[in-house]
Amino acid sequence: MLESVLLVATITLLVVSIREGRARDDLLRGVERATKILTRHEYFFTVADSMLDAKEEIVAYITGRRPSGEDTNRVREIADLIKRLTSAGVRVKYNLPNFQDRLYMGWVYTRAGAEVRYGSCQLLHDFRYTVVDRGLVIVGIPEATGQKEATKKGYRIPSEGLSSVLKKHFYECWEGSMSYEEYLRQTLRETGGEPGLLSRELGIDKEEIERIAKGEA
Repeated sequence: MLESVLLVATITLLVVSIREGRARDDLLRGVERATKILTRHEYFFTVADSMLDAKEEIVAYITGRRPSGEDTNRVREIADLIKRLTSAGVRVKYNLPNFQDRLYMGWVYTRAGAEVRYGSCQLLHDFRYTVVDRGLVIVGIPEATGQKEATKKGYRIPSEGLSSVLKKHFYECWEGSMSYEEYLRQTLRETGGEPGLLSRELGIDKEEIERIAKGEA
């Protein structure tokens, strides 16, 4: 009888312990998710806030992944900011990797007034940057290595030396890269896809694809 009572008590304590462990793990995962959202939000805020200080030029080497969820609003804010800056005479340029799924961001930023090019310039996959004028750098770091990994955290670094080094890298990549329209035309040739099909796959307006396919300005 005593052994049965002790066995039941042991099993009960074990079940409670397992439940507490799961609850603790769920809590930790929730905190982790919240931290990721916060640091990613801070990264976008840092980029946008730093861009406001631009007087001459902004150059950036980014992954150009198509946004989803909350990132859609953040990209829209960046695009609105590009319109304001380019209207004021600030040059804004983006280098993106030549992956076809990155054409959406080229369309969004080009339409906003930025110059966008695509290339295969090699750089550490866990390193993205934005350089504002001659002395301010924003570095983006993903959670894991890879060109398809989202940026999770940003660092704002006032440094003329680092700005100079990264601008040199940027323009070396820029010279050997294709413009957004050139890359979209190449994609049309390589895939043989109809404008309507590519529009659905890439998220770009069908009229935009037809215009570029015809070589119109």
